[in-house]
Amino acid sequence: MAVIVDEAASTPRTDPPVVVLGAARTAPERELLTDWAARNHPEAPVCLDESALHRALRDADPTTTVVPVRVTWLPPTRAAEWADGTGAPPEKPKPADLVALLGPRRPPGFWQRRLARNSPDRVRLVEGEPATLSDLRRRHDAEAREDSLAAYVHRAGVLACERAERALIGDHYTVPRMVVEQIVASTRFRERLRELAGETGRGFEDLLADARARLGELATVQSPVAIDAFRTALAPMHTSAWDVEVDSETVEPLRELNRTAPLVFLPTHRSYADPLVLAEVLRAHDLPRNTMLGGNNMAFWPIGPLGKRAGVVFIRRTSGDDPVYRLALREYIAHLVSKRFNLEWYVEGGRSRTGKLRRPRMGLLSYLTGALDDGRAPDVQLVPTSLVYDRMFEVDAMAAEQGGEGKSAEGLGWLARYVRGQVSNSGTARVRFGEPFSLREALEEAGEGKARLEKVAFTICDGINRATPATPTALVTFALLGAGGRALTLDQIRVTTEPLLDHLDRLGRPGPREGLRGEGIERTLDRLVSGQVADRYAGGEEPVWSVREGRHRVAAFYRNGAIHHFVNRAIVELALLTASREQPGRDPVDVAWEEALALRDLLKFEFFFPPKRRFSDEISAEAAMVDVDWRERVREAVEDPSAATLLQWTRFLVAPRTLRSFVDAQWVVATKLAELDPGTAVDRKSFVRECLGLGTQMLRQGRVARPDSVSTELYGSALDLADNRGLLDAATGTDGAAGRVAFRDEIAGVRERLIELARIEDRLTEELLA
Repeated sequence: MAVIVDEAASTPRTDPPVVVLGAARTAPERELLTDWAARNHPEAPVCLDESALHRALRDADPTTTVVPVRVTWLPPTRAAEWADGTGAPPEKPKPADLVALLGPRRPPGFWQRRLARNSPDRVRLVEGEPATLSDLRRRHDAEAREDSLAAYVHRAGVLACERAERALIGDHYTVPRMVVEQIVASTRFRERLRELAGETGRGFEDLLADARARLGELATVQSPVAIDAFRTALAPMHTSAWDVEVDSETVEPLRELNRTAPLVFLPTHRSYADPLVLAEVLRAHDLPRNTMLGGNNMAFWPIGPLGKRAGVVFIRRTSGDDPVYRLALREYIAHLVSKRFNLEWYVEGGRSRTGKLRRPRMGLLSYLTGALDDGRAPDVQLVPTSLVYDRMFEVDAMAAEQGGEGKSAEGLGWLARYVRGQVSNSGTARVRFGEPFSLREALEEAGEGKARLEKVAFTICDGINRATPATPTALVTFALLGAGGRALTLDQIRVTTEPLLDHLDRLGRPGPREGLRGEGIERTLDRLVSGQVADRYAGGEEPVWSVREGRHRVAAFYRNGAIHHFVNRAIVELALLTASREQPGRDPVDVAWEEALALRDLLKFEFFFPPKRRFSDEISAEAAMVDVDWRERVREAVEDPSAATLLQWTRFLVAPRTLRSFVDAQWVVATKLAELDPGTAVDRKSFVRECLGLGTQMLRQGRVARPDSVSTELYGSALDLADNRGLLDAATGTDGAAGRVAFRDEIAGVRERLIELARIEDRLTEELLA
């Protein structure tokens, strides 16, 4: 059979002694390997199975070189492309292409002779990196001394051939192989299992079998066919819905960085389609496919079977009291990183229901950190990643969940409904990568202590927020929600958004804002109207737009995608107002800074703030944008209460629109908490239900400003804040009641200042709209 061989594998070598380790499934493949060995390594034994390898290694000289070789068959639709080494498959494989792949990718034996004879360009003999027997023994003794040397060398040969094959077919198909076998054979893993056996009283062999099963549940078994099939089968979930826009400048550094370190992508989680969109972006920019860790709620057919073979690790939502599963997951993550596979997971742990970034989950990050601390993995580069969408089909369901409705279970029927909802174009999906940073360096900077991991997680979230652009949809909904229920003309929306655009420009924040200074506003409004988020009334002298009745939570979801860009400005406005109301005798600048820190603490479960030193610099810069001479202006207001306040001179205010819904939600929780018997511990689930009732009542009474404040998500964050202050545990005496009352009064004070700023903002808005 005439075949093409890899050039690196075609030069005969006779010294030192050689053992050829071949991987062949069929008689034609065995013949190909035997012919190759005869030409390149005459007299060398050819070992095609583990027992033959054991015999060859038993009496071999330590200088013997083990040369792994395998036969790779290229599919007909890809042979021309893969022959040049680029490994660049078509951008969007068609179903017909996949049918062609299913057989020829691993052709049966009775086809192989004919294929090799008629299409020799489709057959490759690929040689993995050789290693000496002495080096293999050393690695075996260090990594898997309880396993036989032959078994270890056989696995090493398979993996070496995998790496060599990637050079031929491209990094799009970077796939981990024999993961379970490698981990189970690891000396370290077996030692951990023995420790666990001592802790649990279970037998070692029983635990080993259990661990093998858990690892089998986790490990992906990837193949190029499955990857292409996965892309094709799930393409209807995203390809028609959005045009994808990527900030290429943030991609370029990643390719270079990936040459020296594995990357861990940590994206925002807005949509079920996030992993699909991100995978296509990485593919288009010639980055390897990630191993994606996600929840097993998505492991139903066909996503589960295809995803498991396409780089998706389906993780249990909770591991409960299963220490073997936790150990298996921890070791699996360490193994992937040690082998330099890129990872991806969603640090929020679930999709955002409010549109802003949720608080991070620490589980997977702690496993990754443990791998670095134990020396099992090299340093990794964390990549904060932002995905935002002009409009999303699934926002309606998430808004309903905020109002207390249950979440629909994922399944085949759910998938069909989701695909139907993604048929029409919803605008643009924007992908942007934040500044990557070393996990090891971040851990060193965080120092020791309980907050170490949390500091790293907050650095990730801060990086995501900084990378997240202020989209046209976010800014237009920001304007509509701030109109106090009034409908606005196109010119009024433009006038209202211009100060926001100018402020973002001064901050240097990302965003496709050029269109909003032209025709982009009208296109964005049309998209919001077609998505039933906004109403357009054209029965008067000119069209006007407003948030559609009952759609405030949906509008707030889009607004919240950019709200983090305005939080510091909102804090400055509140701090300046507080300082200007201070009685003479205290330095108002000190008062302003104390107020800023107090607000930072009050909002720490809603937004992500940098360390205090950088926070101080950012707050000072924001205050200077309000007025360079703000210190003197505040002192003048304290000395002469009749003088106009600094904030009455500013061009625009954002605090009421940015913070009111969050503070109103905190106020509802604090009010309800203050009414409870302090001797009774709080049951979170029933307490949130009661808050929904109280919040709805207050909304109807006009005591809270907007419907989006009536939210299970926001009430949950407010409870986290109360818990952080020790207000949820049962307490005896008056101390518990006094703490809860003080908490309510603190929030009420901030709320009153927001109401005062809203009155000033109304006057500024009237001037702008006039």
